[in-house]
Amino acid sequence: MPKVGMEPLRRRALIDATISAIGERGSLDVTMSEIAGRAGVSSALAHHYFGAKDELLQATMRHLLAELNADARQALSAARSPRERVSAVIAINFSDKQFRPETIAAWLAFYVEAQKSQSLRRLLRIYARRLHSNLMSGLAALVTRAEAERAAEAIAALIDGLYIRRALKDGTPNAASAIAIVEDYVAGLLGGPRNRESD
Repeated sequence: MPKVGMEPLRRRALIDATISAIGERGSLDVTMSEIAGRAGVSSALAHHYFGAKDELLQATMRHLLAELNADARQALSAARSPRERVSAVIAINFSDKQFRPETIAAWLAFYVEAQKSQSLRRLLRIYARRLHSNLMSGLAALVTRAEAERAAEAIAALIDGLYIRRALKDGTPNAASAIAIVEDYVAGLLGGPRNRESD
């Protein structure tokens, strides 16, 4: 019988183990038994907490989204201008927590699986809407609404594209160069150096 108070810890351990297993395998082709072993629990306990593997995968995706959203909210609350809001959104997507090899691999695996899974596709749409909204919270004050919409779409595409490109390289992903690429695009769009506030 599961110990009282251990469920949140074991659920988190199973989610972390799922991200690790997906990162190592590079796909969602991992078993509950493999994930449970990484988390230090039995397969039966993993099934007790999450039921089928699909439920654990969805919980892992929701966890990644919730973590990214919480980090973005914190970064946006510290921004002092619309331009800083844009930079905060860019930076948080390439933070040490978000831009780890195993997390990148998990995101890419979820993108692939979303072609077949309606539930994962819905979660990725939530991510896309949040990213767009966060970017618009800064861009809309810097350029026209139409320009802001196009810029938000382009920045989101750059972020997703850089995840894909970094996933195909060996070694630790270079967050600084990824941020610089996106910031250079934004600076060119706004007609000034990085982090310049509009007049």
